[in-house]
Amino acid sequence: MQDDKPIVMIIDDDTSMRSSLQRLLLASGIDNITFSSAQEFLSATLPDRPCCLLLDIRMPGMDGMELQSELVKIGRDLPIVFITGHGDVPMSVQAMRAGATNFLQKPFEHRILLDAINESFEKDRNQRLARTQLKELQERASGLTPREREIFAFVVSGALNKQIAYELGIQEGTVKVHRHQVMEKMQSKSLAELVKMAATLGIEARYAR
Repeated sequence: MQDDKPIVMIIDDDTSMRSSLQRLLLASGIDNITFSSAQEFLSATLPDRPCCLLLDIRMPGMDGMELQSELVKIGRDLPIVFITGHGDVPMSVQAMRAGATNFLQKPFEHRILLDAINESFEKDRNQRLARTQLKELQERASGLTPREREIFAFVVSGALNKQIAYELGIQEGTVKVHRHQVMEKMQSKSLAELVKMAATLGIEARYAR
């Protein structure tokens, strides 16, 4: 069963830093688990919960930047807050461009860290919601027939039934029936809502001449 309570995953080879971060998070009522290396993190079974990675930049073996690249490569879009005592401006820019939520240099204020974590939690919740909504739309769209898919593309362009009928060489009444089926199957209550669904699904509008 999925748990919606967020969790922080601390990845740092420094034992004292891991313990310090863990105490801070526990005192703030935030669940967390720790890993001593990027390799240990990658081999672990992670909880299906909104999360944030607190990731050290410089670690033996795979460093933090390399782990970030690996996560992108395998399609794991997890929000990352980098923490380091060795960071510099170019490294910070590179990390943020690659999708990091924040980049904090040691020593940092506890409040700043907690704010960065909460920002990451919100980002992850939004991303998880977007993925769920996309999956639901894809499932609805998979129920459309090839002809309904054609008419879907025309409808979201704003084409009238008679224009679609002319383009496809079918009766206007047939278009009307298919149009109704598209709205029903996609569970759309309006044209504006259907247009948004098409954009989310990457369906390009097809314009009638």
